[in-house]
Amino acid sequence: AARYEQAVAAGVEGLREPDGPVAVVVPLLAGPDNALLRQIRQSVNDSRVAAELTDVLGPHPLLAEALHVRLSEAGLARADRARLFTVATAADGIVLASVGGEEAVQAAGITGMLLAARLAVPVMAAALDQEGSISSVAEQLRSSGSQQLALAPYLVGPEIDATLLAAAAEEVGCSMAEPLGAYPAIGKLALAKYTTALGIAPQQAQGTPVR
Repeated sequence: AARYEQAVAAGVEGLREPDGPVAVVVPLLAGPDNALLRQIRQSVNDSRVAAELTDVLGPHPLLAEALHVRLSEAGLARADRARLFTVATAADGIVLASVGGEEAVQAAGITGMLLAARLAVPVMAAALDQEGSISSVAEQLRSSGSQQLALAPYLVGPEIDATLLAAAAEEVGCSMAEPLGAYPAIGKLALAKYTTALGIAPQQAQGTPVR
């Protein structure tokens, strides 16, 4: 119990027997960010703990759901496509802002397609850490007919200075949703990565008997 509490305090959870990894480290990253992942991997190595580092959280349909909710909270999308009322400020084009370079943009694009299906508006991913990427994608959306753009951060939040998000939204003249933050799907995905690393079936993780 003491080792478990110490692991939780350090941001990892360890439940395996001594002959295997005693910790599972789940990066709270929506997409691949090689610079941050190197830092996490180095921290794990420096800890001298037998730990397993899982993949990042995305792409995943639950992240598309989270993005939809953050956009609707900001008044930039309808909360439910089935409802008949409209949102006066709803965006007709979404710039999905990621960090981590081209690899992250490609991964974000997969979740972006899922978001586009939910909103029935075009969604294009761009890199906050590549100069001109956000403005280039915004121009592509506008040239294809979108008039009211919104910036949707494909980020949990701490990965990047919040002022950079605000500056990017101002640069392209659009409104911005909040980062994913503590949306419940983040916890679900982290749990899924953790249980998969330990070889625990989803039913077991939820406390449901396996038949």
